[in-house]
Amino acid sequence: MATTERGNQTSISDIILLGFGNLPELQICLFLLFLVIYMVTMAGNIVIVMLVVADPRLHTPMYFFLGNLSCLETCYSSAILPRMLASLLTGDRTISFRMCIIQYYFFAFLVSVECYLLSVMSYDRYLAICKPLHYAALINGRFCFQLAAGSWISGLLASSTMTSLISQLSFCGPNKVDHFLCDVTPVKKLSCSDTSLVDTVTFILASIFTLPPFLLTLVSYVCIIATILRVPSTSGRQKAFSTCSSHLIVVTLFYGALIIVYVLPDTDTLRVLNKVFSVFYTILTPMVNPLIYSLRNREVKEALRRVVNSLLIFTRLRQFKLRACAPGEKPSVVSANSISVQWGNQSRIAIAF
Repeated sequence: MATTERGNQTSISDIILLGFGNLPELQICLFLLFLVIYMVTMAGNIVIVMLVVADPRLHTPMYFFLGNLSCLETCYSSAILPRMLASLLTGDRTISFRMCIIQYYFFAFLVSVECYLLSVMSYDRYLAICKPLHYAALINGRFCFQLAAGSWISGLLASSTMTSLISQLSFCGPNKVDHFLCDVTPVKKLSCSDTSLVDTVTFILASIFTLPPFLLTLVSYVCIIATILRVPSTSGRQKAFSTCSSHLIVVTLFYGALIIVYVLPDTDTLRVLNKVFSVFYTILTPMVNPLIYSLRNREVKEALRRVVNSLLIFTRLRQFKLRACAPGEKPSVVSANSISVQWGNQSRIAIAF
């Protein structure tokens, strides 16, 4: 049932997310495209989280924030893409009103956290590059935890406020939403009650969570680039400038898309493009963030190599030990106290028992 009777009004119980239904000939292609994006996003962010947790050399403020960002992106993508993939594959675009509100709650929570977390990361890089002598004194473990916790708590408060306001509205149809996720702007159009309070709170919260963090991020990277330009080494300057410029481009797309969707006036032109802009901050940003922030870093590459080598060594040793201790076979030992294991073309490793 799409609707249920409540007094003299018709209350919506199901919502149809139209998504990309206006492109029926591209449904399979879109499904494969978004499936690959989801797999790359999950793999990249999970790898970063595992490396940050497992490698003690990455237990630094920068990688602490990157680990938070990757954990956030993993949850962020999982709140949006699986439902969209199921719709593209099966053609069933129906979602219950309760599940729609739940999806919006997690979406608003995570995108709000990311707004502040990106600005915190830019501030951390600003201090590390522009104030290196004061960095250790300013950025300690307690302060890092407070910044991260503040980002998560502020996002939780903003999401809870908006979800509470939307839940108090009356919805009486039609039940079709021209979007691929349950967002406040298209969902509130289904309401038959006054949405002025929701509009005002949405504008205020969107302004707080986008404009100040974006300005802080922009100023931080401008200062970073100005400092980099004074580096005497041409190769080092070019590499650092390339890294910072890629960071700045991605955060500009992220904040810019959010500002266009939530802060600028709701005109007919922007209403048509809102779905396109939403793709930038909901689907593309979670995929490219681990690539530009982490996987290009030398420390992360070395940590990944160390973890892979450790796993390969453990697997080889386990196989060797099982083969050496198999019943009915004599273990091939070199001496009573050690076994030498050949690792490809590497030198022999003595394993004591």
